[in-house]
Amino acid sequence: MNIEIINGPNLNLLGKREPKIYGKETLKDIQKNCILHGKKKSIKLTFFQSNIEGEIVTEIQKARKKFDGLIINAAAFTHTSVAILDALNLLKIPKIEVHISNIYQREKFRHKSLISSAVNGLICGLGSFGYILAIDALEKLINKK
Repeated sequence: MNIEIINGPNLNLLGKREPKIYGKETLKDIQKNCILHGKKKSIKLTFFQSNIEGEIVTEIQKARKKFDGLIINAAAFTHTSVAILDALNLLKIPKIEVHISNIYQREKFRHKSLISSAVNGLICGLGSFGYILAIDALEKLINKK
């Protein structure tokens, strides 16, 4: 099983960026924990992070032929990107949207996710553990196919 995890803008600064909201773990810490979890389940994980919307769109498009499932934390682009929504809609593999913080406890503009309609599920507010839950959820969705 092959899953890609895409992270959007500013997530490369996890651990330094607003630790009261996002915690002290870095993106590398999250990747390491995900890889360990994936190995236990024979799941290969590939990671991609970009602060550039077009690069994320291109990566989602590439995923069509390379992966069985996709996890996306589009970060701020969650609330603004029709381009990422359109790319996700083209992707016919199972997809899970993840947010480290609970977007519904934050500023009002963060309550709206433009990309949620294109994914199978949404996990938010559980910190980095949301990525582990997303891996488990995708495993079930992929096996169910």
